[in-house]
Amino acid sequence: MAKDNKKDIYIPDAKETRIQVVKFVLFSISAGVIETAVFALLKAVTPWSYWPCYLIALICSVVWNFTLNREFTFKSANNVPVAMFKVFLFYLAFTPLSTWWGHALTDKAGWNDFIVLFFTMAINLTTEFLYDRFFVFRDSMNTNKRANK
Repeated sequence: MAKDNKKDIYIPDAKETRIQVVKFVLFSISAGVIETAVFALLKAVTPWSYWPCYLIALICSVVWNFTLNREFTFKSANNVPVAMFKVFLFYLAFTPLSTWWGHALTDKAGWNDFIVLFFTMAINLTTEFLYDRFFVFRDSMNTNKRANK
């Protein structure tokens, strides 16, 4: 745990970064379960193709994952609407791209919907951790009540 003298920004050490990665992966797994369940439910009860099922399931998992990671992984007390807007910016790029490749791989190339979903979830986990760690919560890690205990 170090502070950057220029900006007084908290910089986690290697051990804490590893802990953040583990927490992020575990919370992302729970979000993945939610995403998979919502996706499977929508595929079972609607005649919809891949992309509308994926979009609804993705939104459910993003809200869940953001809430848990903000509180427990990054222990951030920053302005929630600002942090959520930054995450929204990530998904402004990720969602159209992942919807496009998901549609192309499932409806055009004939891949199994769930294989594409899990592949997309793995890409999402990796890129979102880096984005959250170095952009969304960079200046506000370990600032909430949980971090100050």
